[in-house]
Amino acid sequence: MKTIVIGAGLGGLLSAARLSKAGHEVEVFERLPITGGRFTNLSYKGFQLSSGAFHMLPNGPGGPLARLLREIGADVDIVRSEMTTIRVPLKKGNADYVKGFKDISFNDFPSLLSYKDRMKIALLIVSTRKNRPAGSTLQAWIKTQVSDEWLIRFADSFCGWALSLKSDEVPVEEVFEIIENMYRFGGPGIPKGGCKGVIDALEAVILANGGKIHTGQEVSKILIENGKAAGVVVGSKNHEADLVISNLGHAATALLCGEALSGEAGYLKMLETLQPSAGIKICLAADEALVGHSGVLLTPYTRRINGINEVTQADPKLAPPGKHLTMCHQYVAPENVKNLEAEIEMGLADVKEIFSDKRYEVLLIQSYHDEWPVNRAASGTDPGNETPFSGLYIVGDGAKGKGGIEVEGVALGVVSVMGKVLG
Repeated sequence: MKTIVIGAGLGGLLSAARLSKAGHEVEVFERLPITGGRFTNLSYKGFQLSSGAFHMLPNGPGGPLARLLREIGADVDIVRSEMTTIRVPLKKGNADYVKGFKDISFNDFPSLLSYKDRMKIALLIVSTRKNRPAGSTLQAWIKTQVSDEWLIRFADSFCGWALSLKSDEVPVEEVFEIIENMYRFGGPGIPKGGCKGVIDALEAVILANGGKIHTGQEVSKILIENGKAAGVVVGSKNHEADLVISNLGHAATALLCGEALSGEAGYLKMLETLQPSAGIKICLAADEALVGHSGVLLTPYTRRINGINEVTQADPKLAPPGKHLTMCHQYVAPENVKNLEAEIEMGLADVKEIFSDKRYEVLLIQSYHDEWPVNRAASGTDPGNETPFSGLYIVGDGAKGKGGIEVEGVALGVVSVMGKVLG
């Protein structure tokens, strides 16, 4: 069977590797001169920065992405991160870190609540595993259970870090699916070699199985015949295929289908509702450890920064000898995308406050929005992997699986498509 994959990002390469291993004749077309999309490395001053996603798998060596990599035969070493910590003010009631702070374990987040609310949280942790809440946002649900501003701060920090959304934008069902996956698969891990370690391993599988990867070649049209994908157009040449998988997201893929979608009013209306999520990443270099462990550091008492991780704690080779690489992420609200400079300034002010006693250098600041977002479909709003046409599927961060944080969601989406294609 001939399969064409549009886009050599993580979702596209996962699909290509899995199908090439299953015996498909696979060709990948990527418009950029490099593979990996928003999941590869950028070499800068001897540091291995990332093009988009952090050098991290949210569910580590036990999660959906790691499992799929093993199934494919992609050789990637994933180091389980240490426990996530939360930075809180030294004195309860302070609204920021200016007068001091301390770090507590992620599992100790209820310790900042009253005794009554701690007991309620303990009961909810047990009861919601069987009877999950539904029908509201996470923030709205929290407010029906516990009236403490700390939980909203904590939820916003976690959602901002994990999904680049606020807790009042995320369906409560999605968050509890994420929590269940944390129980099922465990916490984060860092791939040796960073994002590119994963991409290189996938490329090796594709090439070993006779697949082809074309960079600098943009697909201009998807060929549809009698309601079925029949191939693509690249330049002036038609490439026939039995199956087409797009890593571009639903909206960009629809543009390639052109007039073939004219009779699909419902699908086109759905596309108008899709809202990408936006964010900013600030990369820091330091001669000393800033975080001090390989786990995530959540920062609920900042203006903008949601979470931080120091990837060199797990893989020192991501920085020059004796240096550390630390990455900070901040959520950007849709209405603030037009004011990115102001958002960046607030993020930098946060970094200065978080690491007030440390010396560091700002290496690079990256923003993700519009056509190059954090996610093409905000988590919890993914419209699935199918299209109105048989033989045309969507993978990537515009078609994530439920409860999958970032790249874990991408992997779950690919697994779903593979189930439909391979049975």
